[in-house]
Amino acid sequence: MARRRRGRAVHGWLVIDKPAGITSSAVVGKVRWALDAQKAGHAGTLDPDATGVLAIALGEATKTVPYVTDASKGYSFRVAWGAETASDDAAGAVTRTSAARPDPAAVEAALAGFRGDIGQVPPQVSAVKVDGARAYARARAGETMALASRPLHVARLDIAEQAADGATLVLECGKGGYVRSIARDLGRALGCLGHVAWLRRDWSGPFRAEDGIALDTIEALARTPELDARLLPLEIALAALPELPCAPGAAARLANGNPGEVTRGAGEGALAWASDSGAAIAIGTYRGDALHPSRVLRR
Repeated sequence: MARRRRGRAVHGWLVIDKPAGITSSAVVGKVRWALDAQKAGHAGTLDPDATGVLAIALGEATKTVPYVTDASKGYSFRVAWGAETASDDAAGAVTRTSAARPDPAAVEAALAGFRGDIGQVPPQVSAVKVDGARAYARARAGETMALASRPLHVARLDIAEQAADGATLVLECGKGGYVRSIARDLGRALGCLGHVAWLRRDWSGPFRAEDGIALDTIEALARTPELDARLLPLEIALAALPELPCAPGAAARLANGNPGEVTRGAGEGALAWASDSGAAIAIGTYRGDALHPSRVLRR
């Protein structure tokens, strides 16, 4: 007999304005407890000292997490000049220092090399796997690794404010970007060294920091209908995909994992989602007037 999962079958998204000093996994645990939810996960890790958007998926919404993690994200961050650290942020031990400081024009000119399609080497303290182990575990054991460069698209990297000791930047990038790597590499390009002093994720796909809930509020509203009312529908994560309404009788077929006819078309072979009265039933490929499901969202 299958073991019964503890908690409630809660489905949807909760956007947290994560504070500094807590891991993303710990935030997920607090939200899951507060909602007494059977299942929860997040769409994109934030470093413990980072703040801002942490989108928590609950129940069936966890099946839509990839469509948020693949989306563009926006950050504000401060680069402190004059030092590199072991983790490329203020939490790490200083490994190198420099007395040089860049002038504002040099910083503006250097940013051009970090826009568009670039290659980026992840920080030593990162979740990248090296021979089956996370890089951060090996780095904390004293190992230095030669990590491979990874492609990244940077749609925006602009200066918000400059001072002698650092600069505040605004970044928009695609999946897999490390803000700490940009700070490190920018400091090297300018010959002054640098690391992230603070970092905030302003938005992630459809989620915005101004809509986020503070952890104190989550704890104050725990196990109450008021917290349930803060849940966003799982469909919000699918905003970038075409919605195709089901033809009569098709919802049941799609819910069982079979192709179902839809009343609106998309490009042949397009990734889309089928809906029944606005509720997402399945995600899949549109072919020949039907959606061929790859992921069932509701049964």
